[in-house]
Parts: sequence; structure tokens; C-alpha cells
Amino acid sequence: MSSTNKTGKKLKKILLNKYLIVFVLFTVFVTFFDEHSLVHRWETHRKIVGMEKELKFYQDEIKATKQKKQELQSSKENLEKFAREHYYMKRVTEDIYIVKE
Repeated sequence: MSSTNKTGKKLKKILLNKYLIVFVLFTVFVTFFDEHSLVHRWETHRKIVGMEKELKFYQDEIKATKQKKQELQSSKENLEKFAREHYYMKRVTEDIYIVKE
């Protein structure tokens, strides 16, 4: 019984150590409640990763659009094909029929 009592006293002494209490409180504060908490940093990191993916997507879209613009400006036939397909333009002697499925 005395060894259990001694162990209990040592454990109580360690747990009531002022440095340990301050360290635990500091760790909890920094992890959850601080303006620069670990939770806040994790959420910010997640937003940054999402925005980087979005940036990559838009850069690829810009590259594809510039390529299409260059293609349209390079040839009159390509421009005419684009106008016919997207704006249903026609020559004077032609008729256009739109077939919907």
C-alpha cells in the first residue's frame, strides 16, 4: 500500500507542477484559441491549395482561349467556320436549317 501511496504522491506532484500546467495551458491556447492557431493555419492552407488549383485551371483556360483566338485570326476560313457554327451566319445564296435532336 505504501508503494501505491508513494506513486500517487509522485504523480500528484508531477501533475501539479506549475511549469507543466503552464505548458499545457499554452499548448491548448496556441492550438485552438490564438489568432494564429493551428486550426486557423490548417484552414488557411486548405484555402490556398484550393486557390492554386483554381489558378491553374484559369491559366489553362486563358492559354486555350489565346490559342483559339490566334487560330481564328490566322485564317479567314477558320473565322468563317467559327461564325457559321456559333452565330449561324450564312452567305446570301444559302439557307440554314437547324436540326435539334
